[in-house]
Amino acid sequence: MPKNKGKGGKNRKRGKNEADDEKRELVFKEDGQDYAQVLRMLGNGRCEAMCIDGNKRLCHIRGKMHKKVWISTGDIVLVGLRDYQDEKADIILKYMSDEARLLKAYGELPDNIRLNEGIAGEFNEEDDDGAGGDFIKFEEENIDKI
Repeated sequence: MPKNKGKGGKNRKRGKNEADDEKRELVFKEDGQDYAQVLRMLGNGRCEAMCIDGNKRLCHIRGKMHKKVWISTGDIVLVGLRDYQDEKADIILKYMSDEARLLKAYGELPDNIRLNEGIAGEFNEEDDDGAGGDFIKFEEENIDKI
């Protein structure tokens, strides 16, 4: 039989999760960095994000975060801007939902950014005329008959 050279298999690597869920210090942007909201995931460690300065950039997830920090649409991230390519950026940090709320409370994020949304900017309150065409309201007796 072959000798085991590693320290464990797939399940050990899966359980090896750094405890980032605990309270961590809030990181603010510095020179060459900006806040962004992820618009859509493109695959291959890339996504499209709308930066606070109004530019839509193609963002690359850095290797330290790849397959460890899961990024989805609507997340607030900190991106590092590139000097030589303005249309591309690198994702440095993903903010948790409570951290994003704190950033908005501190005035770092503008008021038009909608937090905790699936896709950034898809639903506007001005467009909603109260018709409720997407929702069906059931009466109590109708629910029992189904």
